[in-house]
Amino acid sequence: MMFRGKAWLLALVVATVLLFAVGRFFYTWYGPGPLAKDTTFVVPDGVALWSISAKLEKEGAIPSASSFRAHAKLFGSDEPIKAGEFLLPRHASASEILKILQGAEGTIRRMVTVPEGLPSIMVYERLMNQPLLTGRVAVPEEGSVLPDSYAFQRGESREAVLKRMQAAMDKTLADLWAKRSPDTVAKTPRDAVILASIVEKETGKPSERGMVAGLYSNRVRKGMLLQADPTIIYPITKGKPLGRRIRQSEIQAVNDYNTYTMVGLPKGPITNPGRASIEAVLNPAKTEAIYMVADGTGGHVFASTLQEHNANVAKWFALRRQRGEL
Repeated sequence: MMFRGKAWLLALVVATVLLFAVGRFFYTWYGPGPLAKDTTFVVPDGVALWSISAKLEKEGAIPSASSFRAHAKLFGSDEPIKAGEFLLPRHASASEILKILQGAEGTIRRMVTVPEGLPSIMVYERLMNQPLLTGRVAVPEEGSVLPDSYAFQRGESREAVLKRMQAAMDKTLADLWAKRSPDTVAKTPRDAVILASIVEKETGKPSERGMVAGLYSNRVRKGMLLQADPTIIYPITKGKPLGRRIRQSEIQAVNDYNTYTMVGLPKGPITNPGRASIEAVLNPAKTEAIYMVADGTGGHVFASTLQEHNANVAKWFALRRQRGEL
């Protein structure tokens, strides 16, 4: 009887130890981890589980790299670990961390945005002022960047981000050029970008783009001066706001951009036009309009004769006097 009692006690001890070991084994994988606060974790391109587990241990996300690898092989999926910057929650378990690194959940999306009509000098400034990017870039060619929001990773090169912006413009322009209307006056894709850059700067109302494109298309066909104010400003500021009224001497200046002193399109774009403005130029509204003037709401009043236009101008000046602007 004494032997049986000792055997039972020994079995109980062994079972307790085993249960504790098994519990510890699962707790190490599924229990709360050591992170005291939400933490960003960067996974470089092309790294293996061994390297990542060592990095996780070094940065205090897991207690043991070897334990993490062993558990990952037993309980983890076959999905590869993705490169990127991830947010690891406070006290995230080893199991949760592996799932985060294997999928999009938890990925930190960092964005740099190029609004429609942002000139290249300001695209350059946005890239250079982003502290999480690396390296230097030159000011991109005007009109070569598609306005949009672009995701990037911490430590990525500015050159790589700029190439994505320019590739997006190349693709968009090719797609829209293939669908162009026979009514467009653009003879080449570059012509389309140049005229679209003027349309982009001349109206802040999306609904007007087609009409403004139609008006300038009519002027091109008739051999008229385009007389677009932004083309006066571009040689002075490279597209940045002038900050004052245009001087008479600047209106009369002769250069490759000023459409008050030259017939036809400027020698190059005056900003980076968005997709909608390019599409408007390649599919302009059917209109007889060749004049426009501001209407006081951010839009314009259009006219097909000088007499109509002069009447619209008179109304605009009356409105400005009423507002105390003159």
